[in-house]
Amino acid sequence: MTHLISHAHLSLERVKEIIDNHEKLVLSQEAVDAIVKCREYLDRKMEDLDKPIYGVTTGFGSLYNVTIPKEDLSRLQHNLVMSHACGAGERVNPQIVKLMLLLKVQNLSYGHSGAQLATVQRLVDMFNADVLPIVYQQGSLGASGDLAPLAHLCLPLIGMGEVQFKGEVRSSADVWKELGWDPITLQSKEGLALLNGTQFMSAHAIWSILKSIRLSRWADIIGAMSLDAYDGRIEPFLPLTHLLRPHTGQILTGEAFMKILDGSELINRPKEHVQDPYSFRCIPQVHGAVKDNILYVKSVIENEINSATDNPNIFPDEDMVISAGNFHGEPIAIPMDSLAIAMSELASISERRTYQLIHGLRGLPKYLVAKPGLNSGFMIPQYTAASIVSQNKGLCWPASCDSIPSSQGQEDHVSMGSNSATKLVRVVNNVETVLAIELFNAAQALEFRRPAKSSPRLERIFEDFRKEVPFIDTDTYMHPLIEKSIAFIRSEKYL
Repeated sequence: MTHLISHAHLSLERVKEIIDNHEKLVLSQEAVDAIVKCREYLDRKMEDLDKPIYGVTTGFGSLYNVTIPKEDLSRLQHNLVMSHACGAGERVNPQIVKLMLLLKVQNLSYGHSGAQLATVQRLVDMFNADVLPIVYQQGSLGASGDLAPLAHLCLPLIGMGEVQFKGEVRSSADVWKELGWDPITLQSKEGLALLNGTQFMSAHAIWSILKSIRLSRWADIIGAMSLDAYDGRIEPFLPLTHLLRPHTGQILTGEAFMKILDGSELINRPKEHVQDPYSFRCIPQVHGAVKDNILYVKSVIENEINSATDNPNIFPDEDMVISAGNFHGEPIAIPMDSLAIAMSELASISERRTYQLIHGLRGLPKYLVAKPGLNSGFMIPQYTAASIVSQNKGLCWPASCDSIPSSQGQEDHVSMGSNSATKLVRVVNNVETVLAIELFNAAQALEFRRPAKSSPRLERIFEDFRKEVPFIDTDTYMHPLIEKSIAFIRSEKYL
């Protein structure tokens, strides 16, 4: 299967299909024509310049006023990529690196960057052959583009750096020889076109949004199982209440719970208690707010990945080269911080439901074991969830509210969106674990309601879950079971 790189709108759903189906990229004629037209225009422009062009005939950042001789322009771009590869910290997830390649190709395809066709094609080749550069999480200020991480992404183009290929980390020079590829000789402006851009931030955002969508759906399923196991009430999910406060996510959550719990003996049996704790009763409001936020951030990121975000921007038809600020990460940094907050709340309310299940209320045994005292049962999984939720609170401090000037004050306000991006991934991974722990507890609690049954949908999920994670009768080694629970909700089979 192939995906045609064109100027048509690229949705996150389509990105997911490309990655999940291992589709190959092909440059459309539209993209080829735009790339070639822009490069040819810039080459002509270089022959008749009456004034310096930032990053094309000058140095970078605060060195914008240093003019570079024509014979050194290619070396200037080579040096830029080489010198900016200053990343540190942990390696970026290879799945996110592959997204970065896709987004960089898309960005360059619009014909406003000045990249050679050969350069863009080599990025396509790398994507198609799963030659994934080693990129590091730290180093970008999220403003002059994701300079350091994108330098690591593009360093292999000039035969430098390291790549992951066929499961091994190797020097790009060796892999290039094996594949018969020659290093690219960068032309004027190309290094800047490669390093300026928001593809590091955007790739992390895409990965996080797609996972957040899945986890949001799982949160409804797991929350419904917990509600039934807790002997909770259905009234807070009825549509009448939500019509009085018609937030889209709230309405959708109410509808989802009514469908998930349809046919449940437990939810429909008479209740002794008048109302449930907030962690159950306010699920539509909390889960709904998360859904609304996911949809908002998704719309922002889709706009971003369909944009040209390098600098300067080249306009062949208007005969203009404009140095501006499309590389600045603020438009996506703030939404990424917002999504981290939203997803953290999904974990926070999940942990509270887990706590309610082990509290020994409503006929459930303390810590969900028949002989508490001799057995600690599900005491410590809740500790683990609480610890993770607390960590998320620290991670949710918005990185986008910080700025540290750089480049001798020329770049005096930065977005720190790269930090928003990397901690968002951590938060989303943490949410997955907390939800998996809730599922672990909810399935255990549900067994204490037998012979009464939950809904057909939840019973099917429960039966499949039990094939992976058994009922806990006496204390056992729980870490592997939590890991199996995490693996279970990585499936989209039940969504």
